Amino acid sequence: MVRRTRTPSIGDPILFALVIALSIFGIGMVFSAGVLDVHAPFVRGAWRMQLLWFGVSLLIIPIVMRIPMAWLEMGAKPIYFIALLMLALTPFIGTGAGTAEGVPRWLGFGPVRIQTAEVAKLAVIIMLAKILGDWREPPKNIWGLWKPIAVVLPAMAFVMMQPDIGTTLVFAVILIAGLYWVGTPLPTLFLLVSPAIGLFFAFSAPLWAVWFLFLVLCVVIIRPKISESVSILVANVIAGTIAIPLWESLADYQKNRILVFLDPAIDPRGAGYNLIQSRVAIGSGGVFGKGFTEGTQKRLAFLPEQHTDFIFSVVGEELGFVGVALVLLAFGWVFWRLIRIAQRSPDPFASMIPFGLFASWFVHVLVNTGMTVGVMPITGIPLPFVSYGGSFLLVNLVAMAIVLRVAAESRGGT
Repeated sequence: MVRRTRTPSIGDPILFALVIALSIFGIGMVFSAGVLDVHAPFVRGAWRMQLLWFGVSLLIIPIVMRIPMAWLEMGAKPIYFIALLMLALTPFIGTGAGTAEGVPRWLGFGPVRIQTAEVAKLAVIIMLAKILGDWREPPKNIWGLWKPIAVVLPAMAFVMMQPDIGTTLVFAVILIAGLYWVGTPLPTLFLLVSPAIGLFFAFSAPLWAVWFLFLVLCVVIIRPKISESVSILVANVIAGTIAIPLWESLADYQKNRILVFLDPAIDPRGAGYNLIQSRVAIGSGGVFGKGFTEGTQKRLAFLPEQHTDFIFSVVGEELGFVGVALVLLAFGWVFWRLIRIAQRSPDPFASMIPFGLFASWFVHVLVNTGMTVGVMPITGIPLPFVSYGGSFLLVNLVAMAIVLRVAAESRGGT
């Protein structure tokens, strides 16, 4: 008698279909990004590598979907520490890739290059789920948050060494989202992020003074412990003190990205060029676009990094408002499915994973699409499933497979 092997259940067929459709669409847009009237051999052939990584991902997805959440929870610590080790090694033995050949953000394993920060995002989400899932009730003060903070801070520090400010922001959002999901009071979260807000306002002395007075008022109203109050205020003073030295420590291209966000006309032939060309490309697409592969800004290579950071600009130029709207609607549907799966899962560990993934993908979509039209600084954050990036695509599809397993176990994916 032949014994049949049971195929893993797709816990949420709609989520699976949406993500696969976005991935196939992304391969098409990477192909279009390579249709140029100028010589650019790497960009022309990028879609083949993207297709190869997509094929490998399809082979791995069924395997990942067979892994019970209990096994993943037991493996959370080894996964996390392996990811941290990869991050720690990246600045020293890492390599660049593609158009970022001079930036050590990848580890090479033979012919394969893995972007370690992307692996670390998933590992941090899993480790946070392990830590936060063990809580019986959320802490009522900042001191009680030291464990999840200790999980995220090392990853943020290693990513800053690469340096990658945009990805560092993603880790911070994953932490805040996880704490929110397990019920951490909003006033506690506000106090936790207050030094980051103070750092932003510190570039204007009057604004920082107003912010500090507002923070003092909030501390009086919220009434945390005296040790917490003092620590929060001191942390904000330190943030205000180091703001200028921190600004001076940034590389010139990082400073320019922030300055041109405020005013692209400051350097229209240099740092502001990317944003100006992106706006021209998207604006010229009109309602229905110029047609697949027919974008002139792209074909003449006026649009920079068109297959990675600015792939959304290619969508806008070639498929117009309709194409942009459909892509954003697809992502919105993906986000809704992730939150729905998180809500329906009875397991605290499993519930945290789709919500953490939602936070990560949401920041990517918000920043990537926002920077192409100038409402967000240019940070180099790619668009999930659409931008070129083999290991980025692989990690995201593996993460999706884990979420499908969560949905299957909770029977809440339809």
